[in-house]
Amino acid sequence: MKPPRAVFACQSCGSQSPKWLGRCPDCGAWNSFIEEQPAAAPVVLPRSGGSALGGRGAQLYAEVDTVIAERLSSGISEFDRVLGGGIVPGSLVLLGGEPGIGKSTLLLQAAAHFAAHIGPVLYCSGEESEHQIKSRGERLGLGRTPLYLLAETCVERLLDEVERLKPALVIVDSIQTVFSLKIQSAPGSVSQVRQAATDLLFMAKGRNVPTILAGHVTKDGSLAGPKVLEHVVDTVLYFEGEQHHAHRVVRAVKNRFGAVSELGVFEMTGRGLEAVPNPSQLFLAERPAQAPGSVVLCAIEGSRPILVEVQALVSAASYGNARRTANGLDPSRLALLLAVLDKRVGLSLSTDDVFANVAGGLTVEEPAADLAVLVAVASSLRNRPVPPDVVVFGEVGLAGEVRATSQAALRVREAAQLGFTRCVVPDGNISAPDVPAGMTIVGVRTVADALEALL
Repeated sequence: MKPPRAVFACQSCGSQSPKWLGRCPDCGAWNSFIEEQPAAAPVVLPRSGGSALGGRGAQLYAEVDTVIAERLSSGISEFDRVLGGGIVPGSLVLLGGEPGIGKSTLLLQAAAHFAAHIGPVLYCSGEESEHQIKSRGERLGLGRTPLYLLAETCVERLLDEVERLKPALVIVDSIQTVFSLKIQSAPGSVSQVRQAATDLLFMAKGRNVPTILAGHVTKDGSLAGPKVLEHVVDTVLYFEGEQHHAHRVVRAVKNRFGAVSELGVFEMTGRGLEAVPNPSQLFLAERPAQAPGSVVLCAIEGSRPILVEVQALVSAASYGNARRTANGLDPSRLALLLAVLDKRVGLSLSTDDVFANVAGGLTVEEPAADLAVLVAVASSLRNRPVPPDVVVFGEVGLAGEVRATSQAALRVREAAQLGFTRCVVPDGNISAPDVPAGMTIVGVRTVADALEALL
């Protein structure tokens, strides 16, 4: 039998070529091709009547037993919220984030609580030894729980430990350090990551053991490894945050068992990550009073309303070349909104620098932030503060109209709970029911109407 031919695989997208190429023809990455030669392994078919995922062969749709497995709590309320209410048995979860942001800390805290209340946990690390993991656990104040630590990078030996211990939860930190003996390439390559993730998927589904994988991210913030890695797993979570802020955000971008774009907020303390039950108070804690260019926005992240402060600063351009800088907002969206403000309202900003920021480091991507951004820019330009008891939200079109947004009643209730008394909303959301007592709703049709009502 002839040995398999070596191929060159792109480490960015997984594209393969029989020879080395300087630039990938599929994704355009430079110097990303690495030689990989898979080992010749015999093909082993599963037993008759079974499958790699633990099924019993084809079944009639009407005869499938739809037993809903009870979700398992990780002991961290915000982490359970992002997962859709808890960890689903047999699920495969991928948690990605920047180096040092707190992925290992969060997973170790969840593993300790899971081991103490539900069952034994196998924590496999390919980056730290058992002593290093325990030293971090002592700093976090973890007690004596059935938590098994394993410093291993070979996926076959990891599966042997799973067979021996039969844990209730498996954590692998990280998937880029795990390799399979079936592939003759370096750990972290496209083939190794794909093979290791597939083996762990078969283990999770076949044994009904929930598995959590920690993943690295590239310089542009996307998960390292082939895109097939995100397709294999059931849930993809991103750990976001800045080193100069105490809070961290876990965002769900894919979830087969819950809502997408769900958000969990944590605060980094000396005892580890602590859940923040009311993020709105955290983001508005240091809001200045009567400051021009400051507006409160009620955004929706998943199923949760969050009040954040949108800030804007307009100043004369120093060298005649006006700049537009956005932090926490889409820069192209900011340029579009400034063009609407110039054309439809008559506020010219062609010779001014405009800086927009979401205070606290949170990233807001929904269109409902448009009206708050425009009001903040106009407030800074005219040097007139927005009343401190006002909350603004609404989508702005190119004609200067303010369009209705989703879940307006939920946003208004959140604003009322935090003591705000006025809400400037699109006129299409005036008919939203359940307006809290003491809350005044101001409906606007255009951006000019909103600026006249507030400034």
